[in-house]
Amino acid sequence: MSDGTLVKLFIIPTLALLILWNVFPLFYSLYLSFTRYSAIDNKPPDWRGTQNYVNILKDKNLWESFATTGRFAVLSVGIQTVLGFSLAMLLRNKFRGSGIITTLILIPMMLSPVVVGMFWKNIYNPGWGIFNYLLDPINPQRANDMLGNRATTMLAAVIVDVWMWTPFVMLLCLSGLSAIPDYLYEAAAIDRASSWFQFRRITLPQVAPLLMIAILFRTIEALKAFDIMQGLTGGTNGTETVSIELYKLAFQGQVATGRASALAYIVLIIVICISNVYIRSLNRMRGE
Repeated sequence: MSDGTLVKLFIIPTLALLILWNVFPLFYSLYLSFTRYSAIDNKPPDWRGTQNYVNILKDKNLWESFATTGRFAVLSVGIQTVLGFSLAMLLRNKFRGSGIITTLILIPMMLSPVVVGMFWKNIYNPGWGIFNYLLDPINPQRANDMLGNRATTMLAAVIVDVWMWTPFVMLLCLSGLSAIPDYLYEAAAIDRASSWFQFRRITLPQVAPLLMIAILFRTIEALKAFDIMQGLTGGTNGTETVSIELYKLAFQGQVATGRASALAYIVLIIVICISNVYIRSLNRMRGE
């Protein structure tokens, strides 16, 4: 047996598994998005063309869920970008205990999002949660119920997402800051450049590509936010994101697998378009 034949014998089973578990469901769900089909009914898919997509685009509740998702993404990613970059600037210079502090900051992103959602749900609990004690130590019962008030529920979800994923942005920014050559700052110091000039002309341009990558990944994840929302609020009180609505369509009530597949592909198209905008901006930064 030749070496080429032996290599193919090892590769073919792996390719078959990849096709079985990834490619086939992708195309099959695309087919289902053009049909009327429920996974719990003993009926074959009924071809409906683009009817599922038309119904979704006409559904005001789904448009509201898209708006909710957009608000959540803008708020959480914006705050994470500012805080993550600021923490990276503080930790770029090594000092006593900086390694321990960095490790502690990174702990939240290592946890399961569902666990984080449940954890913060108890923190926000008006009866025994610590959050109300921080707002009003004397009379915590007088403080607002963050998860029971529609006006503050989204803010509560943003706080949880920021707490969990700011370390990810910080880590990428810290990598970019560590890669900046010292001679750039030394040359600027010789020319008596101000700290603001060094930040604007050296630090920010050098870190911008990695910062943009962090924003890209966090935007994609925020647009698909489900785990934290489900664990924290169950998708109620103004936190009905697209992923929550998709979950309800696919697994709750009158299971509409076909319509859920159509909504999933609409979300996929939106994510691809937004990612393309980020990638174009990233390429311009790199001069490509």
